Amino acid sequence: MRSILKLMLIISVLLIAGCSSHTNTTDHYVAVTSLSPLTSITEAIAGSKIEVIGLIPEGENSHEFEPAPSVVTTLEKADVIILNGFNLETHVIELAKTSKKETTDIVLLADIHIPESNYKFDFSFPEENGHPNPHTWTDPMLGLTFAEEITKRFTDLDPDNSDYYQSNYESFKARIMDLDQLIKDSVSSIPPNNRKLLTYHDSFPYFAERYGLEIIGAIQPSDFSEPTPREVIDLIKQINKHNLPAIFGSEVFPSPILTQLAKESNAEYIDELRDDDLPGEPGDPAHTYFGLLIYDLEILVRGLGGDTSGINEFDVSPTFEGQTKTKYPQ
Repeated sequence: MRSILKLMLIISVLLIAGCSSHTNTTDHYVAVTSLSPLTSITEAIAGSKIEVIGLIPEGENSHEFEPAPSVVTTLEKADVIILNGFNLETHVIELAKTSKKETTDIVLLADIHIPESNYKFDFSFPEENGHPNPHTWTDPMLGLTFAEEITKRFTDLDPDNSDYYQSNYESFKARIMDLDQLIKDSVSSIPPNNRKLLTYHDSFPYFAERYGLEIIGAIQPSDFSEPTPREVIDLIKQINKHNLPAIFGSEVFPSPILTQLAKESNAEYIDELRDDDLPGEPGDPAHTYFGLLIYDLEILVRGLGGDTSGINEFDVSPTFEGQTKTKYPQ
């Protein structure tokens, strides 16, 4: 009798352990990300195999995002946490460190892949603050580098589906290379004297360096306040000095200062740029990383006097096949 009871106890323990342990079934793997461009890149590699959960709602200021207490539950079940880094998601990192499983890595993509020699500092992100500009995803070649890192992480997490993740990466890479050429062609169509950017929020330093645009300045100070009257006067002088055809605002950071700058200069005010808010709604064909880059590219090239004829023909739909498990918070 004791032997039977002992056997039943052993079987019960094994069953409980089996239920509580993380099996190698890919449906059980969860990747948590922060802002929507990184969620989309991660989704492109995860495809239908891994559940991807974004944390930062689209249209919200990612620099000031503070996760709700309910985010703890999401972080607790994450098998990998994929963030931009460069001090963008400090509140998420603090919460993740106390909530995540011991085996879960926090992957800070920019910190891993951008050397100090390529840090970008500017009016919105001054060097004396010690934090480089975090808007890395606007450069599609950095997006490709991040996708490669994500592919490695998923392969380590789920080696049984390594070929699937690698195939998704190759499809993503092919689309990125086509986009890279399109951007080069589009920027080359802009009159040379117009290849200058003045934006409200400086979201394009990595993009600008790669594709030969000069950043004249950014309007928003590092504390995300409005510029002082003295700074506004200096900006007007810059606009007139460089004879800028357009100045660019952001949907996330509306500012009456830009309207004033446009009135007191000859520049057109275009307030349509998206920093990290994908076009459309989740499930729409354009609600992708490529959709975001094409959307902003068309606005920049049009505003600076370039040829936009081939931009809107670019395929921005998802690069993987199958039913997505990705969740974008709204």
